[in-house]
Order: sequence, then C-alpha cells, then structure tokens
Amino acid sequence: MSYYFNKSFQNVDFDTMIRRTKEALKNEGFGVLTEIDMKATLKEKLDIDFHNYRILGACNPPFAYKALLAENKIGTMLPCNIIIQEKEEGLVEVAAVDPKASMMAVGNKDLSEIASQVTQKLKKAMDQI
Repeated sequence: MSYYFNKSFQNVDFDTMIRRTKEALKNEGFGVLTEIDMKATLKEKLDIDFHNYRILGACNPPFAYKALLAENKIGTMLPCNIIIQEKEEGLVEVAAVDPKASMMAVGNKDLSEIASQVTQKLKKAMDQI
C-alpha cells in the first residue's frame, strides 16, 4: 500500500493548481491550516534554488475531532499534508498523504475507520482538481 496518492497535470500554471487544490479541499470540508513554500524556504535558509514546491496542511475539523477522541496522540499525524510541485514548467503534480495508510501504524480499529473516511474525502477532492 502506498502512503500517498497523486495526479499530474500538463500545461497548467503552478499558482492555478494551488488555487484549484484549495478549492477542491474546501468543497470536501477541509481548511488549509498551513502553507509552506519550500522553494522560498530553501532559498532563504540554505541559498538553494529548488523547483516550485508547496505543502498545504489540510484539516477537516469534524474528522480531526473524531480522530482525537479515538486516539489522543493522533495530533502527531495531523494535519493531512498535500503537496503541489512543478518539477518542469507546465507539469504540476498534486499528491496527498493517504491517512488510512499512515494510520495503520497506530493499530486502532476505531481510528482506522475514521482514516478510511478521510482518505475517501481527500480522493474526492483530488478528483475535483
């Protein structure tokens, strides 16, 4: 089982893909809590030129609450991360963590069901992009 799922898009602008990804997440009840611009961060901290790479930390509050009730340390795995990266101009990949795969390590049956539901919502969001 892979720990992520992804889609690639050709002939599309990087910033447009960020906007489309945020809209799709919102449509499935996710808010973006964090946004990390890895290109800017690596340039600032290490003076390294890197390709466009953004990490969005997305949260669906009702599911996050259920997960915290099922497993009080699950916050170490929240929020769900989605990356948007452009390795070459016009070719953008969107990839999301698979909560079900990542939470298998916890071994909590109640959490597994919640993670399955979140995975389905993230996949629906991915289909809308």
